[in-house]
Amino acid sequence: LKQLTPRPVVGVGRFTSPDQMVRQVKQGLMDFIGAARPSIADPYLPKKIDEGRVDDIRECIGCNICVTGDMTMGLSRCTQNSSFMEEWRKGWHPERMRNVAPAKKVLVVGSGPAGLSAAHRLGLRGYAVALAEARKEVGGRVTLESRLPGLSAWARVRDYRMGQIGKMTNVEVYRDSALTAEDVLAFGAQHVCLATGAVWRRDGVARFHLKPVPVADGVRVLTPDDIMAGAAVTGHVLIYDDDHYYMGGVMAEALLKMGCSVTLVTPSVKVSEWATNTLEQGFIQQRLLLAGVDVRVSRALVAAMPGEAVIACTYTGREERVACDAVLMVTARLPVDDLQNAMLAVKGQWADHAIESVAAIGDAEAPSSAIAWSTYAGHRYAEDLDEPERGDGLPFRREIAELLP
Repeated sequence: LKQLTPRPVVGVGRFTSPDQMVRQVKQGLMDFIGAARPSIADPYLPKKIDEGRVDDIRECIGCNICVTGDMTMGLSRCTQNSSFMEEWRKGWHPERMRNVAPAKKVLVVGSGPAGLSAAHRLGLRGYAVALAEARKEVGGRVTLESRLPGLSAWARVRDYRMGQIGKMTNVEVYRDSALTAEDVLAFGAQHVCLATGAVWRRDGVARFHLKPVPVADGVRVLTPDDIMAGAAVTGHVLIYDDDHYYMGGVMAEALLKMGCSVTLVTPSVKVSEWATNTLEQGFIQQRLLLAGVDVRVSRALVAAMPGEAVIACTYTGREERVACDAVLMVTARLPVDDLQNAMLAVKGQWADHAIESVAAIGDAEAPSSAIAWSTYAGHRYAEDLDEPERGDGLPFRREIAELLP
């Protein structure tokens, strides 16, 4: 294009790397970079490039969760920039936290997207923060999911926040530190934030089935957690996807890479139906069909026995049998609430240990398929902690239209 016209050339197309953006301009391939989604993830991206603060850039992960607000006529969210859409409504700023925190200590349990977001934002407010992670690796679900096919950009959620936390003297990270209620009581924190995440269900309960699916003894039942933990899987696997976002398709690709053959069953009329809102559904279904996945839409898993599964049409109830060596449930998720329940059991001791509050956030409170809701939950926890409630009882400002006389 530069050879065809003397006019300035503006290029778009999911530029997320600042290095790539600068290279395009310096090499004369383009005069301007159009970066809409990266500017949502970090409105100060050009300024940070100009000042040489590339490590401070919140790189867009390309999840398109921002588009879902348009598609569903609701509030948009951004996985990386949780202040997006809340700048006026809640007064949130993408770089600065309002108010200086009192001299209090906060214990954040769990270093997934919610815990990392909370620790980062609490640190900006001035709290003394201890971030405890039960595993050696931080990042929770974003670290695990970033190793799956096509999801490597998910790691940016962890890397940005860990990079910022690493610059803070008031935030300490403790790895390989599983905590009990007794540990929490003895820690000496005034506030306890439980960001312990969630696990995938094994019983088939989600949107279509509200009761467990009958599974006979001897059937190998898997979940995405097993695959992400490195479980060895062979043969033909039936994936039952009642989640309808990206995980079902990603699991199919992961199993294909292991050498398995795959049948994907979903009660929806198409694969990954909710991904229509992120403009990805067509690409996902195309990839699976071209890869040889046996796709069965408008079908629900109704039973599983050794060597086969029974599926039924969601309209007629007509049953079919599918030979399989294992069933992989991509359905609903359950909060990891053991520590939360243990802390509630000793609530009478909180005051004796100067604990003012204990709260579960993110997937530990209400599991969501979208990581953006976890980073938002962490940010909101940090913003609201020790803040007085608004006089009108609303957690946000609102405009009230009035007619002129």
